[in-house]
Amino acid sequence: MGVALPMSLSPSSVSSFTSCPLAFKFSYLDRLPEPPSVAASRGTLVHRALERLHDRPPSDRTIETALADLDQAATELVDHPEFAGLGLDDHGWAKFLGEAGVLVQRYFELEDPQAVRAIGLEIKLEARIGERLRIRGIIDRLELDADGELIVTDYKTGAAPREQHERSRLVGVQIYALLCEQNFGRRPKRVQLLYLSTPEAIIAEPSEQSINGVTRKTEAVYKAIQRACATDNFRPNQSALCSYCTFKPYCPAYGGDPTLAVELRGPGTMISAPLPLVTA
Repeated sequence: MGVALPMSLSPSSVSSFTSCPLAFKFSYLDRLPEPPSVAASRGTLVHRALERLHDRPPSDRTIETALADLDQAATELVDHPEFAGLGLDDHGWAKFLGEAGVLVQRYFELEDPQAVRAIGLEIKLEARIGERLRIRGIIDRLELDADGELIVTDYKTGAAPREQHERSRLVGVQIYALLCEQNFGRRPKRVQLLYLSTPEAIIAEPSEQSINGVTRKTEAVYKAIQRACATDNFRPNQSALCSYCTFKPYCPAYGGDPTLAVELRGPGTMISAPLPLVTA
């Protein structure tokens, strides 16, 4: 007996299936909830602060206003389940905000925000690959350089990848380049990942070859998902990421029973689908 096939994919879901098909199934098909994490919530907070910063006139984009935007973002989000669910006491919350503040300040080591000509923040885009597959994503920042060329910027609050893993991390922003090309009729001149914790920038220049490559890769991933859905065969892939996986107790690679993972829903819990589904 198979399972429902997703009608669309995002850069994060493509990465999830590539990393571990079973974790992908738990998260994107079974829609099992995961507890809030400090790292993910901190990333959400910093993204919102930088969005507010780039919504200001260029002359107002200073470290002082960025930290003020961080405080405002924290006020906006404090009651959101992603933050309230962290269960932090006053000391833990102060530490959480302090670490977010460090990331915001390190952003200024990567670029001068007063020179950025943003034309879109947190832009939701969708494109089609082939007859059936839709790709969707949210671009953190779309801007114009001095020559009027498009630049795609994605903020990262986690650790920068080792050099041998840089190409895989760029797959997501290459998908953003594909989204821009289909929606705006223009290929971005540059896509960049800004790793705030290092701080470090990973930059690539999309080409016809790279766009075709990410298209073929995404199609291949979708075909693999189709095969897995048809037989409900999602195999675990053991890696260093397992140590941080919510679903590890239910993973057969560690002696767990995948059928018991439904208990994560809890009694009476309603889970909204992160991806629209269609019967295969």
